Amino acid sequence: MPKAYVVAEIQVTNPDGYADYRPLSTASLEQYGGTFLVRGGLREQMEGEDAQHNSGWRTVITEFPSMEQAKKWYDSVEYTKARAIRQQHSIGRLLIVEGM
Repeated sequence: MPKAYVVAEIQVTNPDGYADYRPLSTASLEQYGGTFLVRGGLREQMEGEDAQHNSGWRTVITEFPSMEQAKKWYDSVEYTKARAIRQQHSIGRLLIVEGM
């Protein structure tokens, strides 16, 4: 069964409020078998930079055992609470992609 990867590009608009997201997100991720591969860090935009998506954004990539497990995490009660905080204090996009 192929692994799945959650890729998020986030621009934090309220760092103080966003701080509440991190511990909830981390705990939910671990509970559903996810592992951080990339969490922030230096981002150098090589192509496609525009007013909305530029080097000021955070990139987060997590790995799950399967697409099904990644979706269970995303829809879980635990992550739903964290997601509401993230959406309130940031803008961005998030996708789940199946690996090879």
